[in-house]
Amino acid sequence: MLSPDIIKKIKKIHFKSSRLVNTMMAGQYKSVFRGAGIEFEEVREYSPGDDVKSIDWKVSARLGRPFIKRYREEREQVVILLVDMSASGSFGTTESLKRETAAETAAILAFNAIRNNDKVGVILFTDRVEKYIPPKKGANHVWRVIREIFTFEPEHRGTDIRNAVAWLGRVCRKKTVSFLISDFLDHDYSRDLRTVSRNHEIIGALLSDPGEFSLPEAGILCLEDFETGEIVYLDTSDRTTRSRFEAARLKDYHSRIASLRASDIDCIEINTRDAVSDALSRYFRYREKRKR
Repeated sequence: MLSPDIIKKIKKIHFKSSRLVNTMMAGQYKSVFRGAGIEFEEVREYSPGDDVKSIDWKVSARLGRPFIKRYREEREQVVILLVDMSASGSFGTTESLKRETAAETAAILAFNAIRNNDKVGVILFTDRVEKYIPPKKGANHVWRVIREIFTFEPEHRGTDIRNAVAWLGRVCRKKTVSFLISDFLDHDYSRDLRTVSRNHEIIGALLSDPGEFSLPEAGILCLEDFETGEIVYLDTSDRTTRSRFEAARLKDYHSRIASLRASDIDCIEINTRDAVSDALSRYFRYREKRKR
């Protein structure tokens, strides 16, 4: 049985995500994520305005007037959401935890995909793959995806991105568009991302929370690493301590961005303080400009 609070959050994200896609985002997604191939549809007589590159010269020569070949794009593709379920997702200093922001990100992407007639599958991972939901279509399937992200209780606390993307490569033989939704608190995964991205388009969604980058001025503070359980004590009344902490956290964050770039994959930066839809819209617009 789900608690009323969890049900309320799931319904809120489900409604919000579907509304955003229906009103503003489906067109953006559709324009940049297309099927991988084309198939022949027909030969028809040339009309003013048609692309001359489409003229079928053999048919035109035989019939004495210009004809063009028309192709239909194969729209359907498979979208895989790799969602980091490690313990660090339970952190948050705004209205949303990182895991809730991950759920909203996954929901918006999933709704966009099914509006584009794509299938959506999910890989939930920690330091191992803990659950796989095979690709399907339909709003009910998206509802299940959101519910699973909110309610799934992983057996492990750590993060292993290398293992998650390797598992993607094994389970999905055909090319996918895969969104890796994580705070990327891991290391040495660039090479594996590059390898798997030869067969799959992988896009990183880097989650963060403003509380990760600063310390409150609150005297002696006990900090615990959610994934390793390591505990440190810091004197947050000391300005130098706070400055060093902030500098170290920013350096680590930019190092994660650099790792994604070194993997030759796109990175969408998503902060729990900001609207997920804005971050995704900016990325869709960026991809559209890049295609021109």
